[in-house]
Amino acid sequence: IILGDEIFMEIILAAALLPAIILMVYVYKHDKIEKEPFVLLLTLFAFGALSCVPAGILEDLFSEVLDSMNIQDNQTYYIIMCFGIVACSEEGAKLFFLKSKTWRCPDFNYTFDGLLYSVCVGLGFAGLENIMYVMDYGFGVVISRGLLSVPGHCTFAIFMGLFYSRAKFHSTYGNKTRAGINKLLSFVVPVLLHGYYDYCLMMPSDTLIYCFFVFVVIVDIISFIVVKKQSRKDAYIA
Repeated sequence: IILGDEIFMEIILAAALLPAIILMVYVYKHDKIEKEPFVLLLTLFAFGALSCVPAGILEDLFSEVLDSMNIQDNQTYYIIMCFGIVACSEEGAKLFFLKSKTWRCPDFNYTFDGLLYSVCVGLGFAGLENIMYVMDYGFGVVISRGLLSVPGHCTFAIFMGLFYSRAKFHSTYGNKTRAGINKLLSFVVPVLLHGYYDYCLMMPSDTLIYCFFVFVVIVDIISFIVVKKQSRKDAYIA
């Protein structure tokens, strides 16, 4: 019985991590010019999982503050919760770990590298989050989260990595203004995408559910176009 439980647990963990691994391999294959060290990518994946900890602490802390404010208007409450607390906490934690590990890394010498690094961090976060959801709610959530939540974190990471790479490029060549703008966008754009994603799901509205699915399809399509385009236009960073 114990052996059977262990096997079942391994199956659950594998199923929870599989969508993240598939997406990470997909983006990795588009790194055409110079493949990144496998150990570095695994480290970033682990850092992404680790970023769940500060993100969770910040969400709990600020959620308590928000609840203590006794906001009566549902729309205002969910806007603050989704954009100001959840999205800022999670995307901020991911960006912190991404930048702390890679900004000065000598392997970060092509613009596509930053996008790949960001995806590894984002999918590390999504992978651990997926495991926790499966442990709490059972195997039934694997499919829905594998089709929506994990790709969602991947798309947020693609946009984060896009602007993060541009910030690194402009910083290297001395354009501080453009570097600063892109650093800001590497945080703001994922927060807006993540916030709207959560807002559509949390806010009780049938219209927003339809908006959610349209939003997911559009953002997924744009994200994969970005990956292919950035792969073709990969530029050297001195």
